[in-house]
Amino acid sequence: MARLTDRKTWKDLKAHAALPQARDIVNLFASDPQRAERYCLEAAGLFLDYSKNPVSDETLQLLLALAMDAGVSEQMQAMFDGRRINITENRPVLHIALRNQSERPIHVDGRDVMPDVRAILQRLGEFSESVRNGKLRGATGKAFTDAVNIGIGGSDLGPLTVCSALRPLAHGGPRVHFVSNVDGAHLAATLADLDPETTLFIVSSKTFTTQETMTNARSAREWLLTNLSGAESQNSVVGQHFAAASTNLNETAGFGISPERVFGFWDWVGGRYSLWSAIGLPIALAVGFEQFERLLAGAHAMDEHFLNAPPESNMPLLLALIGIWHANFLDLPTHAVLPYAQDLSWFPMHLQQLDMESNGKRIDRAGGTVEYTTGPIIWGAPGTNGQHAFFQHLHQGTQVTPCDFIVAAKSEWDMAEHHEILLANCIAQSEALLRGRAKEEVLEELHARGIDGQEAQRLAAHRSFPGNRPSNTILMERLDAHSVGALVALYEHKVFAQGAIWNINSFDQWGVELGKGLAKEVLNDLRAGRASPDHDQSTVAMINRICAIRGK
Repeated sequence: MARLTDRKTWKDLKAHAALPQARDIVNLFASDPQRAERYCLEAAGLFLDYSKNPVSDETLQLLLALAMDAGVSEQMQAMFDGRRINITENRPVLHIALRNQSERPIHVDGRDVMPDVRAILQRLGEFSESVRNGKLRGATGKAFTDAVNIGIGGSDLGPLTVCSALRPLAHGGPRVHFVSNVDGAHLAATLADLDPETTLFIVSSKTFTTQETMTNARSAREWLLTNLSGAESQNSVVGQHFAAASTNLNETAGFGISPERVFGFWDWVGGRYSLWSAIGLPIALAVGFEQFERLLAGAHAMDEHFLNAPPESNMPLLLALIGIWHANFLDLPTHAVLPYAQDLSWFPMHLQQLDMESNGKRIDRAGGTVEYTTGPIIWGAPGTNGQHAFFQHLHQGTQVTPCDFIVAAKSEWDMAEHHEILLANCIAQSEALLRGRAKEEVLEELHARGIDGQEAQRLAAHRSFPGNRPSNTILMERLDAHSVGALVALYEHKVFAQGAIWNINSFDQWGVELGKGLAKEVLNDLRAGRASPDHDQSTVAMINRICAIRGK
């Protein structure tokens, strides 16, 4: 098979990108009065306006040809069929099975996994509702008022993002907190305001060996045993105040967690795709299992759209192709995610992990080094805060950054005036990125204020900016569980499609393993009070300096 950069579809896009008008979005609107109506689509309750990107009908046809040439549809079908597309770990990739609402079976090695998925979901529902209605209580007989999820990476960011997004629905159950960082400040600050008698802990770790998670879990157990009075025994305390999302029953039992409070999942569930599994237990605790099922339904609706919609109207595929156009052909290596919703404040960070851990790869599926940009740098923050922080860079910086604006037409909070202002800012910022501000327009405004001559020319240079900066806008009616599920699944499939085109494995993360291994060696040195000579000179010097400061 020819290398990606040697294919005609790639070369055609390179030639197309070299045309003088390739970046002129304003002119595309001027030449097509129907552009806004044509360059949009709806799926799973989401509306996407992608008209403010430098893509024409010809651009899209060339991009769709690239997707066909790369076999995106075939790779998508292979994922849904349960084939082992994670080639470095020899695993299927089936987070789509976790939210499968249809009667369609999903097989792994000839076995339908859906009965097992539904059995875990039933157990999750029963457990979460028993906690929420007070049937399950702590060791001293009191109902749980707080639940602390202890995890890291996908075992933290996914459920944290969703719990934050669905805050208006979080009533009738415990307050849910998240601890991820091994920095003791994270756990200590969380526990400071909690009552051990009414606190439930969920340890989220597939292997139950993750260093950061288990360090925090052991400290939480110690806090509980030290501060809880009136319990029958230590085993009773741990057994009644801890649950786990894990597959390692030996380790969970050794920790003191009873098997009926351990909720498993499978090796075909990647960490950054795991919020739909038992890792989503904090979501069910926070908003109730009925809302958790609506979350799954929204994701399933996007799955069905991705699987069945034709390429030219397939929302995840179009987002993926526009992103590839920006990154590979217009040399725009970063991407900003701008949710105009405070409840989506964690969403950009979740997408950082989803996108950059999945597609931050330099080796293709055949083991060769890629010759092109893969995963872009993902960053962002909620509007309107971002407007008062980094939007200056978006409008006038030398680095052009494509943006995704995400907004709901209706607010879940009873503050209508606030939401109208929020909506106005979201729409205006995408318009400003497109239009820019011509020097002539600025001069006219300055002249009207009585500023002329050289001073007007001087100020106009600073106050004008070019426009033609690309953006998508994703609109939903409201930020409810179904919409959040569809939104997260949309980006999951976008990332998948881009990885398929780049011919990389989006489902491993070997790049993080070296640092983990070295950290164990450094930890041994810190405990010994001096550095091993096996490190580089800088690392040896830093370890020894820290040991000296700490008095070791």
